[in-house]
Amino acid sequence: MLTAVKNQMRVCLLSIKYNVMREMVNKVTFLTNVGFMVLNNATFLVQWMILFRLRGDVGGYTFREIMLLWGLVAASFGLSHILFARVFSLPDLIINGKLDAYLVQPKNVLVSVITSATDVSAIGDFLYGIAVALLCDLGVGGFFLFLLFTVTGAVVFTAFALLLGSLSFWFVRMDMLQNQMVMGIVSFGTYPDGIFKGISRFLLYFMIPVGMAVWYPVHVIIRFDAGMFFTVTGYAALLSVTSVGVFYRGLRRYASGNLMAARQ
Repeated sequence: MLTAVKNQMRVCLLSIKYNVMREMVNKVTFLTNVGFMVLNNATFLVQWMILFRLRGDVGGYTFREIMLLWGLVAASFGLSHILFARVFSLPDLIINGKLDAYLVQPKNVLVSVITSATDVSAIGDFLYGIAVALLCDLGVGGFFLFLLFTVTGAVVFTAFALLLGSLSFWFVRMDMLQNQMVMGIVSFGTYPDGIFKGISRFLLYFMIPVGMAVWYPVHVIIRFDAGMFFTVTGYAALLSVTSVGVFYRGLRRYASGNLMAARQ
């Protein structure tokens, strides 16, 4: 059992490595995509700098804490799209019968699918997030927590996308819902949770997991809370198990597209 797990991890890492190497063949395009993504993210912080010159805090957050929000969202989103970019186009693979190429491979189907592509621009997101964390001067312990929550955030992004994408085994047009819901984490996660009240706050914790991916982790980094820490890690693990279960349950319903094509 342990050997099988190690082999799957090795295959996963090799797949990611070759995806990145393939994207780096054209170095100019690669560096341009990464660089422009960093600049794109940086422009939004300029807006917040102007806003904080007009008032002391927003929703109970200082500028440093807003930077942490942006850094964690960018790093988590980036890591997820670097490692598991294909999960975000899972509905297309299911609806158009494109899973055939993965079903015939002698390795785990889910691992094969989600590690089969890399989003180059996401490297810019990840590097930007790490740079912002360093600028926040979190200290060794705080930076370690930031890295840990970058991983849990990436797990939440990936698992949430997998869960919604897997519903394409039963429903059509889940690609639109998946994209809107996943991007909802990014959109709402870059704003302080203090500005959301009532039903909207409930939805952003339990329907769109913004709270678990971003808000709780930032609170823990700023002021460590063991309860919040284990809530975040436990939620990430539970969401992962649930999404994998839904995927394999749906895979039983999959109808081949009879595509005579091999994955490159």
